[in-house]
Amino acid sequence: EKEIWNREKLSLQKSLKQADAELSKLRAELRSEAFLRELGSDSENAVLRRVYGKYLRAESFRKALIYQKKYLLLLLGGFQECEEATLALIARMGGQPSYTDLEIITHHSKGFTRFRSAVRVSIAISR
Repeated sequence: EKEIWNREKLSLQKSLKQADAELSKLRAELRSEAFLRELGSDSENAVLRRVYGKYLRAESFRKALIYQKKYLLLLLGGFQECEEATLALIARMGGQPSYTDLEIITHHSKGFTRFRSAVRVSIAISR
């Protein structure tokens, strides 16, 4: 009788171990499925974050280009004004031009010229 009980006990222990192994496999499978579901939503979020990051970089680059364009147009406007004054002075070439001749050609007050110079300096420093 003891022998029968021992055999039955061993078979039950063996089936218990098999059931535990199967249970752990199912739990691991369930965890991996839940992880994949979460990972799927995280990957979608990652894709959205990456696309939004690209958008922000492109927008920043576009704004920087607009700022550079405005800055260059400001500089070119200043150079064009200087070039016109120089060409007018060359056209006169009646001798050495005086400072008053240059003031007449540019048609800007001394304060305006100082202000414009200060703005250019501040823009150059900020760049």
